[in-house]
Amino acid sequence: MTTPPRTLPRLGFRALLRDRRGVAMLEFALGLPLLLGVGLYATETANLALTTMRINQIAQNLADNASRVGDMNSDSIRQLREIDINDVLTATRLQGDRIELTTRGRITISSLEQNSDGVQYLHWQRCIGLKSGSDYDSNYDRTHGTMDRDDGIGTNWWNGGVRMPNGMGDQDPKVQSPVGSGVMYIEVNYEYRPIVGTAWLPGGSARIHATAAFVVRDRRNFDQIYNPDPAAPRYYCDAYSAT
Repeated sequence: MTTPPRTLPRLGFRALLRDRRGVAMLEFALGLPLLLGVGLYATETANLALTTMRINQIAQNLADNASRVGDMNSDSIRQLREIDINDVLTATRLQGDRIELTTRGRITISSLEQNSDGVQYLHWQRCIGLKSGSDYDSNYDRTHGTMDRDDGIGTNWWNGGVRMPNGMGDQDPKVQSPVGSGVMYIEVNYEYRPIVGTAWLPGGSARIHATAAFVVRDRRNFDQIYNPDPAAPRYYCDAYSAT
């Protein structure tokens, strides 16, 4: 006598509801996209915050360094030279090398001074970086992004820069030069490079903007930027270079 084959019991709807096998795997599969999305957003946000902090620190260091440099004369007055400006810009480029600062951004040094009539004026600017346009060039100059190449390289009236009666700065009260001294005003604009993707950034991209200002530390000759032989190259702001 043969025994009929055993058949699996028919599972009803109630039995299916009582079945708890694979629940953890199902919950993980359903929650993974949300968990991954939150994790990626947090990672990108943290990296953006760290990069912003790094850019602000670079701007502070550059302003500090630019306020100190110069060749000390016998009368204890420093002469600012082109080679001094080149040195601080090179130091900034090396500090930002990891984030490709001069490739993905633009750095501007401005010398804010006060003339004998008590009027604030922008005497000269020097720049480094490949990025150009209204989002990256300086907000303070003769024509957006450039100063005259003659500004700051002589003592004639056409070397005198441009008036800035309200001072410089993104917010009020603006930075102003004290009497008999000057302020090194720094602008850094950088195109943030995401580590996850542009979809995680507001508007699909992020430009980091930082400014810093330091009063010149020593007694400085503000007549001009000196460039004794052998002459050093000048980082004019109508030129765009990463080095």
